[in-house]
Amino acid sequence: MDEEALLKQFAAQFAHGPDDADDTDAAAAAQGADSTANQATDDADQSPATFDTQQFLNGLDAIFDRHAAATEAGPYLEQAMVDAENAGDEAGLLTVLNETMGFYRSQGRHKENQWIVQRALELAARMGLTTGTSEAWATTLINCATAMRAAQQYDQAEDLYHQAQSVCRHSLAPTDRRLAALHNNLSMLYSETNRPDKAELELREALRIIEASSVNPDADIDVASSHTNLALTLLTEHKLEGAHWHAAKALEIYRTGHLEHSAHYASALAGFAQVCFAERRYADAVTGYRHALAVIEECYGKDTDYWRITADNLRQAEEAAAQAGVTVDNAGVAGDAGALPQSGSRLPNSPAQGKTGANAASSPSTVSVSTGSAGAAEAVSACPVSGLKLARAFWTQMGKPMIAAKYPQYAGRIAAGLVGHGSECYGFDDAYSQDHDFGPRFCLWLTDEDYAAIGEQLEVDYEALPRKFSVDAQGRVTFEAHARSDASGAFPSAGAGSTVIPDAANAPTPGTATHDTATAESGAASSDVAEAMTTPIDAPLSPVTPRAQGANRRDGVFRIGDFFESITGYHTAPAQTAPHEWLMLQESTLAAATNGEVFADPTGLFSKTRQGFKNMPDDVRLALISKRLGMIAQAGQYNLPRSLKRGDGAAAWLSIHEFVQATASLVFLVNVPMVVGYMPYYKWQFAALRKLSGSMFALLPNVGEQLETVMRLSSAACYGGAGFGEGGKGAAPAIEKINDIVEQIAVDIVKELKREHLTTSGETFLEWQRPYVEDHIASDDPVLKSL
Repeated sequence: MDEEALLKQFAAQFAHGPDDADDTDAAAAAQGADSTANQATDDADQSPATFDTQQFLNGLDAIFDRHAAATEAGPYLEQAMVDAENAGDEAGLLTVLNETMGFYRSQGRHKENQWIVQRALELAARMGLTTGTSEAWATTLINCATAMRAAQQYDQAEDLYHQAQSVCRHSLAPTDRRLAALHNNLSMLYSETNRPDKAELELREALRIIEASSVNPDADIDVASSHTNLALTLLTEHKLEGAHWHAAKALEIYRTGHLEHSAHYASALAGFAQVCFAERRYADAVTGYRHALAVIEECYGKDTDYWRITADNLRQAEEAAAQAGVTVDNAGVAGDAGALPQSGSRLPNSPAQGKTGANAASSPSTVSVSTGSAGAAEAVSACPVSGLKLARAFWTQMGKPMIAAKYPQYAGRIAAGLVGHGSECYGFDDAYSQDHDFGPRFCLWLTDEDYAAIGEQLEVDYEALPRKFSVDAQGRVTFEAHARSDASGAFPSAGAGSTVIPDAANAPTPGTATHDTATAESGAASSDVAEAMTTPIDAPLSPVTPRAQGANRRDGVFRIGDFFESITGYHTAPAQTAPHEWLMLQESTLAAATNGEVFADPTGLFSKTRQGFKNMPDDVRLALISKRLGMIAQAGQYNLPRSLKRGDGAAAWLSIHEFVQATASLVFLVNVPMVVGYMPYYKWQFAALRKLSGSMFALLPNVGEQLETVMRLSSAACYGGAGFGEGGKGAAPAIEKINDIVEQIAVDIVKELKREHLTTSGETFLEWQRPYVEDHIASDDPVLKSL
């Protein structure tokens, strides 16, 4: 592959990196600057500035939302600079300048941007930020450095990045992901100035920070992206073993976290393909690029540079394969070579361990379907793919063709997907959650008019769909097109000759709903070996419980309104002007109504209805934040320590429960449900909290781990026992630790409320923060205010 294509691909991999983060931090810069520059104003009780920073940001967001940035953003930003300057609002002006830097960079207006950079630095100096270690100053430095890097003013950019590093070491925690973003940015500068050795060091440090800050590094998308970036840097250094290991590790993380339908999965696939190309494993490179194109097409469409660059790289890989005499069919199946890392394969040893084996092959592990003997650990009969992947394949291979054949005039009107109750709808299903109500299923959503015309017959045809399928060693699901077998079929029991199903939970998957058939075979396995690793499975895989039948059924054909009413009690979301109705809906109920995936929605009506339930009125969100602050204060800061002093372990235990529930809910509310979803019911509450906390841009990212520590210590604190290994020293150490964590969480919450401009108070007893938050509720409806 030519050098230009390599560099293009290399640049594409960095799409999920700090460049995406830089511009979003402008608001944070303004907030930090506001507290510094306007402190004297507040103390002197002077009149507030007339420039509304939040209104400016909202207006800019609206321009981008309607895709009018190319024509409207420039004039809007220029006018905002004038308005902020006329108002004498230096913090507001700094916000505008930070946003302008990002926009000009995206438009290639690098010469103009250098003037904006100079103006921002001079303004920060005038505000007194340059002598401190505020986050506002660090953010401004990073944005300025990135703008100068894009303008190829590398000396100035490097100096600014180093200044930002110095500030961040004092203002940010050692595991703050913004530090990782800074190292990632600096690595790009070194890559662009032909210093791959230094780029490698920066990326290794970024990876270390992200792994240290992650609740679950093995399923963290930011960790995966860092591995891909590092692999591509190692590739430019011709360190193929290390590049292979890190590229394969990135794919493993996407599969472990069931993140294959993320847009950034394409970068990991293309990165691995790039490494395979360098290793002359052309069949594997073709397979990786084909997968990447499928994900890019699903997420971005074909009319993008990302798609064109990857398509060009695929073409070159296909040509190289042909010249090498390697056969790769149209589905991407290699005739001779080891393919993408598969489930159960051992990753090559990390170069850090001083071992080799970048191309080592090993047999895929298997899951044996058996019941186990008495006294042995419980064995689990498991389908090796997730419920959402199984549902998507069932729809693509069985449901969609059936509708096209039998209901062609309605094919453009029927929505399909999997939403609602069930672990798989949240993406958290595993072997243990497949013992009931699990199998190939999806939902079909119709308008009332269409349901009256075809609903009953469509349900009959849906129930008659063949549900026998197989999963091969690469995790590909294939349904057999025959009449449906007995619905009582399940996994066979143990014994000699037990059915063996490949563990494909981590196998690569096609990245699109319309492409379920296509990956290369793994290793040097011949077709007869591959066939032996494929076992037909008849469904349902587990018993259907009464709660998932009748009016409570979880799949099949529904009127759109009836479907949402069965979950929430409402055909459509309550009106934005009906806060009392929103407050009656539990967050877990809203989570069930808005989870899962929509595979097809030609008219958009189902998605619009679903989006309505995501769009919680901001007044309601603020009212709930106030309620959670009250419960955190009462249960965690007040009743918990008192109960522990009294020696009432039961009351203390219940106080911890209320504190944990309220705090976890507040994290989701602060992060805004429209963006991150709602907190699900208790079983998956912490799974969702870990996933949220692992995001690079999560607010209050450390709270989830702190809450788990509180729960772990609760046995010793409340009863002084040996539960969870915390006994033996009495209750006192555990009590002290819990109280410290509760207060640290309160401090972090107040800091975030200030950053969001929801309070001006530093009071850490959170009950006293409620009036400040409620001052931002626009409605006069008394249901939204505390007594």
